[in-house]
Amino acid sequence: MKKEIVSHSASDTEKAAFEFGKTLKAGDAVLYEGDLGAGKTTFTKGLARALGVDDVVTSPTFALVNEYGGEIPLFHFDLYRIETFDDLYAIGFFDYLERGGIIAAEWSENIPALFEELNDGKRAVYSVRIEKTGDNDRKILISSEESL
Repeated sequence: MKKEIVSHSASDTEKAAFEFGKTLKAGDAVLYEGDLGAGKTTFTKGLARALGVDDVVTSPTFALVNEYGGEIPLFHFDLYRIETFDDLYAIGFFDYLERGGIIAAEWSENIPALFEELNDGKRAVYSVRIEKTGDNDRKILISSEESL
């Protein structure tokens, strides 16, 4: 599955994420790629709304992971300072996979083999690449080996 979305505002990005989020199932993983300020956390806000999260969604930069309760729990990771699978184990990343929520991981490109590692048939794994194409414009590329 590959889908390209053009966004002209943060609101557009949240709406696109909300629609995408409605297709997710417990246990799925969403791996973000994109530069600083591209809109990864903004996308997660829309995703969280689709999952029934009422809390304010913020970047997990300093916490490494923010947990949100909803109809399906959301575990929002920042992997910016994570460089190896040992680092992922140290922060409990793989333990979260067993908790029946959605994993949303920013800066997944820091661990190039993460998509393949998670794509083990136990869950759908989505790559979400967000590219700035203007001050407020974004190109959002969603791909997976699963079909929506």
